[in-house]
Parts: sequence; structure tokens; C-alpha cells
Amino acid sequence: MERKAYADKIMILGVDGMDPRLTRKYIDEGKMPSVKAIAERGCQRHDLVMLGSQPTVTPPQWTTLATGANPVVHGITQFSRIIPGLLTQHGYNLDSRMCKAEPAWNPIAESGKKTLVLHWPGSAWPPTSDSENLYVIDGSAPGSVASAAFHVDSEFMVGANESFKEVTIAHRDPNATSALCVIDKLPEGTKDEETMTDMGAALKQNHLMVDDTMAQMQAAGMETVNVLAFDGDGQAPRKGGMTTSMNTITSPIKPAEGWAAAPEGAKEFTILTSNGLIRRPSLVLKNENGIYDRIAVYKSKKDTTPLAVCYVGKMTYNVVDEVIFSDKPYVGSRHYKLISLAEDGSQLKMYVSSALDINDDSVIHPKRLHKAIIENVGPFPPQAAIYTQDEDLQAVTRDVWDEVVDWYIRLIHYMVENEGIEVIFSHLHSVDLQEHTFIKFLSDKGFNIHDESVYAKWMEELYMQVEHYYSKLLHFLDEDWTMMITSDHAQVCPTYIPPYIGDMSGINVQLMEELGYTVLKRDENGNRIKKIDWEKTRAVASQGNDIFINLKGREPQGSVDPKDKYQLEEQIISDLYSYRHPDSGQRVIALALHNKDAVLLGYGGPTAGDVCFWVAEGYNYDH
Repeated sequence: MERKAYADKIMILGVDGMDPRLTRKYIDEGKMPSVKAIAERGCQRHDLVMLGSQPTVTPPQWTTLATGANPVVHGITQFSRIIPGLLTQHGYNLDSRMCKAEPAWNPIAESGKKTLVLHWPGSAWPPTSDSENLYVIDGSAPGSVASAAFHVDSEFMVGANESFKEVTIAHRDPNATSALCVIDKLPEGTKDEETMTDMGAALKQNHLMVDDTMAQMQAAGMETVNVLAFDGDGQAPRKGGMTTSMNTITSPIKPAEGWAAAPEGAKEFTILTSNGLIRRPSLVLKNENGIYDRIAVYKSKKDTTPLAVCYVGKMTYNVVDEVIFSDKPYVGSRHYKLISLAEDGSQLKMYVSSALDINDDSVIHPKRLHKAIIENVGPFPPQAAIYTQDEDLQAVTRDVWDEVVDWYIRLIHYMVENEGIEVIFSHLHSVDLQEHTFIKFLSDKGFNIHDESVYAKWMEELYMQVEHYYSKLLHFLDEDWTMMITSDHAQVCPTYIPPYIGDMSGINVQLMEELGYTVLKRDENGNRIKKIDWEKTRAVASQGNDIFINLKGREPQGSVDPKDKYQLEEQIISDLYSYRHPDSGQRVIALALHNKDAVLLGYGGPTAGDVCFWVAEGYNYDH
């Protein structure tokens, strides 16, 4: 028996990290009218809250949303996965081949509906159905679309001044708020346009970590997991807060000489891309009133047409230029922003985004889509992830993500209008990645630069970006589409500086070391070093929510007899509950369970730890 479907066309518009409480607040304040309009035409709890699966991090949650199965069933329990028998190594987990449950888009496409899966992390790439109706665009990493797969150069700053004597590469001190420290001169082998032309093209290295590579690293005695043991490691906001260590190019500004077409009064400086391997001469130009208000970037002084023209305070998007990555040439697209320029042209500050290879189609299915997208929607947009309290750089981050959002809007319209797409599973990472960079400053722990109201303003501007996104897609509701808005988790500002437990980016040492379960090696002077002493270590905290027993017979370096495993787990659980934060005197662990008991919460199973725990609110990193 057949019946007519309730909906012929469905659009799922997920925004990573979108907080139901903030969304409700901005709706009630009249700041998100498009989201309010969508809500008024549908149904939801008034507070917009949904019960998520555990843990509340990106890959497990989006895989649960795609499959309807909890992590204990689909197997994507964290960002990375421990390789069985190798506690020192993580495998890449944003991989559909690791998912043990079927995503909803497969049967939908196989039933005849043209289905687009747009950047759904953890379970979408590579495609797991050969249906001709299935279209998949990335999903191999969070961030902006294809930002990992197509990446060929990192973002950096440029500072130019008439007082500088030579072109140098500098690095920002991670513990400083603004000071720059020059660490090296222009590297040998710096290339200009003329010396690049004879370099042959080749495939860049695969961006995914594969188990074979991990095994080779282990055979060479290399640990592939970060050991988080000192201030500044991992995600925690510790001494001095969080800043991004970003390359900065410093260059002298001087009168323009030797140019094919430099106007009167023009000044020149140099931009280095590809970690200093490519030189781009640039002009500082003045307007009809004699005020310097823009710069022009060229491939060489012989050219009369610039690669880009940048005005003060405005982002110049999608500048296409050569890039060198891993000693191989590519054609990349990137953004420029001239942040400031003295009216007399004596000094300037500018931002240059990361670059994405415009010829890479490795995470696009079917591959014919790649060319069509580049030509009709635009180059795949890079992302910005600048951990900073600098207001200019915060504005840069927002400008970069504005293009990501607009690119999504253009892509969705193109796919509906030109490919006949009827079902869309879309994931946008704008809120999550931007919030990570400043949410920790919403409460002052002694190293905030601004009043908390400044960071609250940044948050509001971020959600206005989301409002813009939905406003441009709202019309689909009047065109017989059913629309669903969802998210994977929210983020919170920790009340206290978190201990090293629950950090997703490596083996968390501090708390487990204090409790006597993890032991670090020492150097010849008796100082702790970032290497685990496996002979003395009984358990390690890793993967975010997991503690693994260093079990004999399972781990090559095992120290714990299997008959003692359960009792050791019991002891660890008791000690976790007893641990108190040094500032608050309160416990930092909300819940700790044996793996078999975590199944009750949809967690646990073979890809989770022997002990599964959750950090109490106020002591977490931000998820």
C-alpha cells in the first residue's frame, strides 16, 4: 500500500555549535527575524533545546543525526580513534568507512530522490552508496568546505613600514598579545614568477591520516598523539589566554622602482607566500586627494594588471595565484584584507588567508561537479581560525566566514536550480569554529584584554551571520520545501581554568598524573618531558571522554594484569569523583562509568575507553 509523502522536498540546514539558548535570546530580542519566521511556521520546544547523543562533539553528533543511531552503535565516538593495541596512536575518524550504521541519505537517493550531502562531517565522505542520485561535497573534516583536503598554504599577516630594512619572516609569540619576534630571514630558494614556471605539477600528499602511515610511524618509534602536560598544551585557556601563532611577513616600504606601470608617488613593499617561497611585489597607491588608501598585489614588476587591489578595511575575496606546498606547485584561491594603512603610505598591516587548491576534486562526488561549482558558485572558500583578543583580527575572522556563508547560499541555489536537487543534508561550521576562538574570554580569568561586553558583541555578530544565512534560504518554504534546523551541540565558557582531563587533542596528563595513573619520563636533570613512561603507567586519559587501561596482552607496553582490570577501573572512578579543583574546591567530574555502563547513555562500546567520563559544567573546555 502506498501513500503520498508528507514532503516532496526536504532541506536540513544544520549549523555546528548553534546554541538554542542564544538563538532563543536573539529571537526574543528581534535580532533573528528569519529564524523566528521559520519557527513560527513549524514546531519546536519554546527553548529550542534538543537532547543530543553523547559525547557532544562534532563527528559523533552529526553521525547520530544522519543515522538515527547512538555512537555506541555507529562507532564514531570521538574526533579520532585509538588504533587497537596502540595507545600512543590515533587514527583519523572523520571517515564514513568507520561508521557502522547507514546514513539516511543513502536510501533516500536510492529511492529516486536527487540528494545533496553538503559537508556533513564524520559519516559522509567517502560516499557509501553508488546511487547516481547521490551528490556529496566534502565531509572529510570540519571547518569550511574542503578546507583540509584542498589546503595548500596557511594564513599569515603582513606588516610593512618605511623603517624596516629588509624582508623577513616573523612569528607571533603565542604568549604575547601583539608583539612580533623575528626568528629568521628570507629562506634560500625564494621563488618569483620567473623561477616557478619550470616546476612540474604533482599530486599533493593525502590529507587523511591512514592506519598504514600510523603503523610505519610506530615502527620508527614515533608517538603520534599529543602529550598534554604543560601550560599552553591543548585546548585549555591557560597562562596568557589563547593566541594564534601565525607567520608574519615584515617588509620595508620604499619608493617604487623598476615597475612597468607604477603611477607617480607609488610606494612598494613585498609579500611572501608559501612560507617565504614565493615573492609578490606590491604597490601602495594614493587616491585623487593624495591620500594612500589601497594596495595592489602583482606577480612581478613586469605586469601591468594586478592580482588583487585591496582597500582599507575591506576583504578582497578569491584571489587566484600560484602556491608552493610540500615542494610542489599549485594554483590556489585566497583572500586579502588591508587592515590599516597610514594616509602617507608609511606603514600598513594586512591579513592573507590560507589558500585552497582550485584544481583539487578529491572530495567532490560526482567529480564533474567540481568544475561546475568553481565556474558558477566560485572557488571553495578558505576558513579563518585565529585565536586572539585582537579586534581587527576578530573582524578578519568574521569577514572570512561571511564568504563561507555566502558561498553556501550560492551553492544551495545552484544545486536546486541546475541539478534538480530535492533533498539536502547541509552542515555549516561557522558558529563552532568562530566561537572556539573567543568564547573562553566571556568570563575573565585574569588575562582578558577587553570588557566582557566586547566578547558578547562578537557573539551577537556571529549569530547575525547565521541569521543572514537563513534569511537567504527562507523563500524555499514558499516553494513547497520542508525545512529542518538542527545543530550538534552548543558551547559554554568555562568558569575555571580546566584541568588536563577531557581535552580531545591528546593524552591528558595532569589530573591522571596527580592521581598516580599516568607517569611521564624525566630528562637527565629530573625534569618531566612529553613522553609516557609505559612501564609505570597504568592508565591514560585520551580522546576526550575516555580512559584506557594499559592492559597486558592488549597493549604492547601493557603493565596491568587483566585480572586486575575491573578493580582498577573502580579505583579510577572513585578517584575521579574525589578529585577537587584547586580554585573552587569542587569536583570536576560529573559522571564516570565503566564502558559497559556507558552503553546506557548511548556511549561506550569497542571504540570508547575502558572508563568513560564527563566533565562537570564550569570545568570543561567549551563543548
